[in-house]
Amino acid sequence: MSEGPILRIEAMTVDLPPWAERPHAVEEIDLSLNPNEILCVVGESGSGKSVMARSILGLFPSPHVRPSAGRIHYRGEDLLHVEPQRLRAIRGREISMIFQEPMTALNPVLSVGRQIDEVIAVHEQAAADARRRRAVEMLAAVHLPHPDQIYDAFPHQISGGQRQRAMIAMALVLQPAILIADEPTTALDVTTQAQILALIREIQRARHMAVLFITHDFGVVADIADRVAVMQSGRIVEQGPAAELLARAGHPYTRSLLAAVPGLTPPPAQPRAATEKIALEVSGLDKVFRTGGGLFGSGERVVHAVKSVSIAVKAGETVGIVGESGSGKSTVARCITRLVEPDAGRVVVGGVEFMGLSRRELRRNRKRIQMIFQDPYGSLNPRRTVGQLISEGPMVHGLDRDSALERARSLLELVGLDRRAIERFPHEFSGGQRQRIGIARALAMEPDVLVADEPVSALDVSVQAQVVKLLAE
Repeated sequence: MSEGPILRIEAMTVDLPPWAERPHAVEEIDLSLNPNEILCVVGESGSGKSVMARSILGLFPSPHVRPSAGRIHYRGEDLLHVEPQRLRAIRGREISMIFQEPMTALNPVLSVGRQIDEVIAVHEQAAADARRRRAVEMLAAVHLPHPDQIYDAFPHQISGGQRQRAMIAMALVLQPAILIADEPTTALDVTTQAQILALIREIQRARHMAVLFITHDFGVVADIADRVAVMQSGRIVEQGPAAELLARAGHPYTRSLLAAVPGLTPPPAQPRAATEKIALEVSGLDKVFRTGGGLFGSGERVVHAVKSVSIAVKAGETVGIVGESGSGKSTVARCITRLVEPDAGRVVVGGVEFMGLSRRELRRNRKRIQMIFQDPYGSLNPRRTVGQLISEGPMVHGLDRDSALERARSLLELVGLDRRAIERFPHEFSGGQRQRIGIARALAMEPDVLVADEPVSALDVSVQAQVVKLLAE
């Protein structure tokens, strides 16, 4: 183990474009990462955590976001000023990264194994069969079942937790000295999250890596961190050993984040006007997925994703569906909204039988039920501005353009974003901010029923509390 930090960020400032809410994404950041250490960087959505982490590898989100001051020291080199080809040599080989959204970070037209193989091929001279062997061994090392089959599978054919493990395998296959993990457990259920955290800690200890772990979840911090740095509005406001900071947080911002961590005791129920009106009625919902099978159906795999599900939701009522990844929650949601066609069952929204509607009738009635999606980046068209995305639905249903855009501005304020964000594109926002845009888009239709598929999984604890309060209101 070398003496002193393996990575040191000194007085780094990264500028934002003139139209952003603040002038700098990160401002005068000072941070060090020691060998064989897990450093967690914590902060709200938009605090600059991901920009700071991506700056290390020169992965800036747009040409308008560039460093204007500071240094990033790594083994005698300043990563902000090295040649592009040297930075490409460092990426993956010496410093590797696990991205927040594996479905958008993985290439959908290449198998998982091909993508891991590519990492090895770019950095090393090795025969194809040797590269495959190493990739399969790495998939097994991250505890993926049937690694040979996962190697040949495409990203959409495996679950969210398995995609995240595949991303970890890709990041670790060349045994880097530093691993940057950008919110790697955000969209995972609690049991899968615990497995991923245990896996990262296990591999870190075995390989004596330094890990820079970006998160907004203090449960993750308590579970994995050696040291913690807290970011607010682009600045580090507090840092120190994890146990000490969690027990005796000094900065008011850190204390407010800790106070916002949700407990398991529900708050007192809010009094509501008594109503027996049924807003949504679902009965006998069934959905079976079939994959594989050739001309004669041999080797067909059948998954009964939804079996005889029945739900009734009264007007003004909130019903929660809870379960692990792969339990069928999202499939139920998509069947109810007819984004996936169920094999059997009834769905009645506000007295309208959705299962019997033609395509034209369904389009006319879509405004009755709207959905907030789990993956905000995958559900927002990257080529359209936020204003276009939010105003499109109301305009399709007859609202004039000026009124629709004004509604979009009001909804952005309602979900805690600046009205001026209407002209920006989805990639210019953080993950949590994109989720708020998804919520605004769903609310723009003023639906009778809102189906929220993990709407707060990508949000930090303080914004989670705000969004839950907003949805309740």
